[in-house]
Amino acid sequence: MHIWLAAILAAGALTAPGEDLAAGRQHDFAAAAREFGVPVSVLLGVAYLGSRWDAHGGRPSTAGGYGPMHLVDTVPAASVIGDALGDARGDDARPMPRRDTVPLASALRTSQAPQRTTLPEAGRLVGVEPERLRSDPAANIRAGAALLASYQGRPSADPADWYGAIARYSGAADPVAAREFADEVYAVVREGMERRTDDGHLVRLDPVPGLRPRLTGTDGHDPAERDTTGTEMKSAGDGDDSRQAESDAQADDDTQTFDDTQTFDGAQTFDDMHAFDAGEDSGAGEVSTDVEPPVPNGPLSQGWTAEQAGPPVQRAAKAECPSSLACEWMPAAFKRFGKKKNKDYGNHDRMFRARSVDYIVIHDTEGTYQGIPSMIGNPKYVSWHYTIRSRDGHVAQHVSTKDIAWHAGNWDVNTRSIGIEHEGYLAKGGTWYTEAMYRASAKLVRYLADKYDIPLNRAHILGHDNVPGTTPKTVAGMHEDPGPYWDWAHYFDLLNRPLRAVKGGDSVMIRPAYDTNRPRFTGCLTTKAGKNCPPHGAATVWLHTAPSATAPLVSDIGKHGSKPSSYSVYDHAARASTGQRFAVAERRGDWTAIWYLGQKAWFHNPASNPTAVPANGPLATPLKPGTKVYGRAYPEKSAYSRAGYQPLTPLQYKIAPGQTYTVGDTITGSYYAAGAFHPSKHVTTTGKTRYYQIQLGHRVMFVMTKDVRLIP
Repeated sequence: MHIWLAAILAAGALTAPGEDLAAGRQHDFAAAAREFGVPVSVLLGVAYLGSRWDAHGGRPSTAGGYGPMHLVDTVPAASVIGDALGDARGDDARPMPRRDTVPLASALRTSQAPQRTTLPEAGRLVGVEPERLRSDPAANIRAGAALLASYQGRPSADPADWYGAIARYSGAADPVAAREFADEVYAVVREGMERRTDDGHLVRLDPVPGLRPRLTGTDGHDPAERDTTGTEMKSAGDGDDSRQAESDAQADDDTQTFDDTQTFDGAQTFDDMHAFDAGEDSGAGEVSTDVEPPVPNGPLSQGWTAEQAGPPVQRAAKAECPSSLACEWMPAAFKRFGKKKNKDYGNHDRMFRARSVDYIVIHDTEGTYQGIPSMIGNPKYVSWHYTIRSRDGHVAQHVSTKDIAWHAGNWDVNTRSIGIEHEGYLAKGGTWYTEAMYRASAKLVRYLADKYDIPLNRAHILGHDNVPGTTPKTVAGMHEDPGPYWDWAHYFDLLNRPLRAVKGGDSVMIRPAYDTNRPRFTGCLTTKAGKNCPPHGAATVWLHTAPSATAPLVSDIGKHGSKPSSYSVYDHAARASTGQRFAVAERRGDWTAIWYLGQKAWFHNPASNPTAVPANGPLATPLKPGTKVYGRAYPEKSAYSRAGYQPLTPLQYKIAPGQTYTVGDTITGSYYAAGAFHPSKHVTTTGKTRYYQIQLGHRVMFVMTKDVRLIP
């Protein structure tokens, strides 16, 4: 077999000779489709949106869903968002006290409609006990097909006739969200898909080009004609870290504008909480967090279909989304609290002027979506800009993108970023990062990247685990989400910026085949302490001190001090992730060494099944030994006049001549002092010191341009 063919097969892009697609999970889908009269393309599309055809070892989703058909059983109780704990503001000038728990009954009252359970209903249709539907993928698929057929009413062999049934299957209480789920199912069916599941089955959905649902929405809009990938963008070439081209002029026109209040099925109406957007003081300085009683619409459980759906629900005027994505306005609490009213406030900072946005930071919630309204509505908690729900990709916006949310644990990054939380847990083996969530997130990120001219590459689309600590004391406590199971390659495919190899690259981009790359991890929430996590695809490679799988993992003095790195799913000290670009230090046989945290780090990279591809972009090499590295790009002391000086504190790491690191951006040092409730008292200090953003290790960091030599 040719080497290139073996590599493609390993990535799951082709079917290996002799592999029988008529067996296994493919057969289960085909048999269930025949039995209940559901077009197999529809059944495969619905399952792909809900589970990516994975079984997840019988483990529930964050919404209480099970199996390939994501049949929802008892909905889990709301849990505290764990990712936001700690000092998410990351500003030395005003450190936040640590709050390990937040009462669910907090500042924001909520009456969100409970999610509809579907597993018991599906079990009754096929006469199968719930326990089996949780653990038996074939039975789960059969029950899901029966449930979908029951929603259809009139049998039809034409996939175009199933739009209403698919929308209802989503379980979304909001008809707009239900329609969006159906839109994405049709998009998947048109595109086709093939992948190997978490338990080893190859499943294929043959594309149905030109498929359109026969029904149109009551707004006269054919949902299949939506731009299912978001706003089209001009983008830089592969491997080019330069800033992207000018945005399309109509990007701002794509922002949805609604009335100042929002009503949605079984949920709440929120006041407009942007009192200072136009520079107006609300008087007392307090912003109401009261909500009006819910305004009911007909619940899906009473037989909702696409023909009966009313017009799109009203949403707040400040919700920012592409036209192809509905976006709920669920505002974060911005108000003073405590005895010292001029000092204590939360949970984000308002701005009068437009701000420059350089990054989008991808988080996972480490908690359930049900807890989000209470967390985001508590002024003593922290904030982020958007949350995306796992089961259907529903998006809620909490903070205007022109304002600063407290989410990344690094104030410099917060002032220049947008934070997006995704419902899920990094230590659950990749369970339930759903396709619906990936697609909604990709639409949103494309829109935001176009609006703020953010390059779509891994130097600017960061995981929370890529954000650096601000000082040596904070490095070890920085967060690790979304973790190794976030499928970065698939995500960038959905962003229309696939992570491809370039010819003659002077560096490498980490790019293992997600489905078949199953490195060892310990510490998953689904296993006993110290035991290996269940085998699962991952977007990461382990880094060793020598070209051998038995060699120790490389060390990270910032995270572990003198202690060794571990194989814990929470420990990224010796890992490189998909899309990250590194300078090559050496090659030996099937092993490649990269410069990483001031040392050579080796990873297995055989030509027959490569885990990295050639890439291009600028590099930097130190001019002298002991070159300092920083976690934030702050100005020099002489630049400060009105705001308190922030020391240029280097991190524990030092790099030396002969080492080379990839450059993702060039930045002028600045500090935004925002220690006041009213934004008129905020001060920006901009200096003359220039920094290069480099990929030092798993996290990006900064070096002064005067300390290194740039290699274009």
